[in-house]
Amino acid sequence: MTRNHPQPSRRTVLGSAAAAAFTLVTGTGTARATGPRAGWPEDFPLPDGWLPEGITIGARPYAYFGSRANGGVYRADLRTGEGRVLYEGAAGLASIGLKLDRDGLLYVAGGGGGTARVVDARTGGLVATHRLTAATGHFVNDVVLLGDRAWFTDSREAVLYGVPRGRRGTVRALPLTGDWEQLPDVNNANGVVGTPDGRGLIVVKSTPGELYRVDLRTGRATRIALSGAEDVVNGDGLLRLGRTLYVVQNRLNKVTVFELDPGVTKATLRRTITDPRFDVPTTAARFGDRLYLVNARFTSPQTPETTFSAVAVPL
Repeated sequence: MTRNHPQPSRRTVLGSAAAAAFTLVTGTGTARATGPRAGWPEDFPLPDGWLPEGITIGARPYAYFGSRANGGVYRADLRTGEGRVLYEGAAGLASIGLKLDRDGLLYVAGGGGGTARVVDARTGGLVATHRLTAATGHFVNDVVLLGDRAWFTDSREAVLYGVPRGRRGTVRALPLTGDWEQLPDVNNANGVVGTPDGRGLIVVKSTPGELYRVDLRTGRATRIALSGAEDVVNGDGLLRLGRTLYVVQNRLNKVTVFELDPGVTKATLRRTITDPRFDVPTTAARFGDRLYLVNARFTSPQTPETTFSAVAVPL
């Protein structure tokens, strides 16, 4: 059961607790810190009716959450749990998965709108909007930063989209081939991370629950054999730290932790993370020795009055 929390105002000023020293972890887009220090909250509320799904954390102790309700972005201070709306969004927009770049830009998946937006994480200003597809029936779901592009998944089409990091360049559409079989009327490609060598991507296929390695030169997808688990059904967000892969299985309220072999041909289950505070967690981000997850609460009413929270568990 999710703990009840008081609702924060959208105008709450970020807390002023002293920060620890932070350094980037090469190639992961996450951060290593001397904390979290004792007293940092292990769970905190998000705005009522926010309808969160994605979370990203950079080198500093701030988490960013997208909104399925209006496409906004909420920023929370991990030291205090307090936060504010950074980017207001607008009616008809959605922010699903998101990632924070080292230059302070947020790359945001636009869901059914078929877009990728770029938001300045310092000012909340909209930097760019990329139209990834003009067709209906698509769902741009998650994003990873790799090389000179931000790669977005589409849960309703066998394609990845490569958006240039920065303000210039053209979007690349990369059809998925090889072992990939697109299934109708369900979510296919969902969470995405880079491979340990930085040359390809790992994509989770939510239905029927499979992992794939994708060659970025050709789009060829090769299914990754699972050991110790039959599937990763309801697989949503992915997080990779070295050769350890965390798979958030949303409606199962668990995170399965796999060890990848050097060639990313096999994933061996090492352990499973569960917590009574999980309420359909969708995505995860790491800060220090904690894993932060957002509860999307898909099995609860999705109304302006519905409460939401983020929770932290040890890595």
